[in-house]
Formats: sequence, structure tokens, C-alpha cells
Amino acid sequence: MAEDLVRNRKAFHTYHILENWEAGIALQGTEVKSLRAGKGQLQDAFVDIQGSELWLKQAHISPYDFGTDANHDPLRPRKLLLNRSEITKIIAKAIRKGYTIVPLAIYLTPRGLIKVKIALAEGKTLGDKREALKEREHKREMDRVRKGGEM
Repeated sequence: MAEDLVRNRKAFHTYHILENWEAGIALQGTEVKSLRAGKGQLQDAFVDIQGSELWLKQAHISPYDFGTDANHDPLRPRKLLLNRSEITKIIAKAIRKGYTIVPLAIYLTPRGLIKVKIALAEGKTLGDKREALKEREHKREMDRVRKGGEM
């Protein structure tokens, strides 16, 4: 099973997730070590389309603690690695009005590769966010009652 190194929990609150893809990511050595140490953040990250390439931007990967002066820039853009046909499909879906591509997680595969889970997403309205919070709270209360706890 894949082990999550970094998750973007805010994405599920802010967006309706429509479709997911798995992409490789071009990283430097110190970035890999820093991610394995759990020092990454996707909160403000997004996927940008530049020509026929996808780039992960504003993903913060902290400098490696034991790195040298040649350590990486924490906010540098990182290229996402996908097949040409997948990139074409993603771009065709993302250029529609109101859709965006957001990173959901960076994880380690069983083979030791670092991948990024990206998703096509549509922004939620304030009412949608409130409704999701109400549903989540209702579900928690129901689970509490089922377990025999007090309300």
C-alpha cells in the first residue's frame, strides 16, 4: 500500500473532486530526503499548465536538515511526469471554465518511487462548504450513538 508523505486536506474542503490521476514528479536528491522526513506542504499548491507540460507550483518542501549549501529552493516549480496522452486529456478537461487541477497527496509507492496524486476539481460555493460540514458533524454524531456513547 502507498504511504502518504504529504496530504492536502484543505483541497477536499475547498473543491469538488471530479477525477484523479497519478503523476511522477521530478525531484532533486535533497527534496526526496526531506519528503521522506515528512517535511512537505501542499496547502497552497496548484498545478499549472505551461505549453504541453504540467508543473507543480507553490508546493513547499523544506530544505534538508543535513544538506549542504547546494540545498534546493523550497518553493521551486517541479515538473510532473505523465504520458503525452494523459497530459492532453488533463489539459482538455482543465481548460473548461471553473475547473482547476489540484495536488491531493505526495506519496511513496511500494517500489520506493515518489508520486503525486492530482485531481480535476471544481470550486465549492460557501453553501456547499457549510453543507459538507453539517453532513460530517451529523455522521460523527451517528457514529457516536452507534458506539454507545453519549450525545
